[in-house]
Amino acid sequence: MKKFVNNVDNLLAESLSGFASAHQELVDLYLEPTYLTRKNLTLKNGRKNKVAIISGGGSGHEPLHAGYIGFGMLDAACPGHVFTSPTPDQMIAAAEVVHGDKGVLFIVKNYAGDVMNFEMAAEMLPFENATVLTSDDCAVINSTYTTGRRGVAGTMIVEKCVGSLAETGADLQACKTLGDKVNTRTASIGVALTSCTVPAAGRPTFDIADSEIEMGVGIHGEPGRRRETMREADAIVIDCVDAILADFKARNLSVDNEALLLINGFGATPLMELYLIYNTAAKLFSKHGVKISRSLVGNYVTALDMAGASVTLCLLDDEIKQHWDSPVHTAALRWGM
Repeated sequence: MKKFVNNVDNLLAESLSGFASAHQELVDLYLEPTYLTRKNLTLKNGRKNKVAIISGGGSGHEPLHAGYIGFGMLDAACPGHVFTSPTPDQMIAAAEVVHGDKGVLFIVKNYAGDVMNFEMAAEMLPFENATVLTSDDCAVINSTYTTGRRGVAGTMIVEKCVGSLAETGADLQACKTLGDKVNTRTASIGVALTSCTVPAAGRPTFDIADSEIEMGVGIHGEPGRRRETMREADAIVIDCVDAILADFKARNLSVDNEALLLINGFGATPLMELYLIYNTAAKLFSKHGVKISRSLVGNYVTALDMAGASVTLCLLDDEIKQHWDSPVHTAALRWGM
């Protein structure tokens, strides 16, 4: 294993310290327990008039979640160790710092550990709270890692839209309702060309031959739908698009609509290849009546050093489009400011 690591046990703390230093105008870092909050939160719209938006999960998916702290997105993020859920005390501590009179909304990816620990934290909080559970991965219906569909790249879209609505002073129920709607109207599927290597393990999470791909892989290296022989990019993207369209059809959601197309890298895939995927996916979706009116290409929900990518389609309506387009200023996402 060749990685820029001093001591595996200190990797997360050192990385977060570097992140907080590099973006000191945006975030504050707290340790023991570990969480990050939005800088000068009380000065932006007044904490007492805003629902606090908190997310978190295992590290290794950067820029998710800390990279999305700031105006128009998250108020706090709770990072666990690599691919490990944060603990309830992290979530409680973060909530106590950022909450106001309008309560707290947790955005949680649908993995068993995340769900359990966020539920424990929510039960112990003395103030109003609610949860949006993201479950956009259409590759797997059930797995040992989750309580159903996995939450993957679509989580970032939920965080952006809900964060925008919270900035307007909307109440807790309105923010949860929008988050649930965005999640319902989003589907993703990922493909891995290589495994990722968790630093503490020191070896690839799974073995895959140079001639193979994992179709439907999870963002922790969980098995996908099937192991396949490597093919031309267009053939792989066709399968991804077909899976997403079939998922929407099974849930009686019409794709004859405006949509956001997100092509997300897993950490080790060049932008040249991600834009190639976008080119093919956009053409294929258009042939099925999908009007791609919003797009994003890059590394937004990664899996350490995995080579691979995911395709995400979010069906837009006027409300979702308004909150996707609204100003945002975070370390990893910013426009309109």
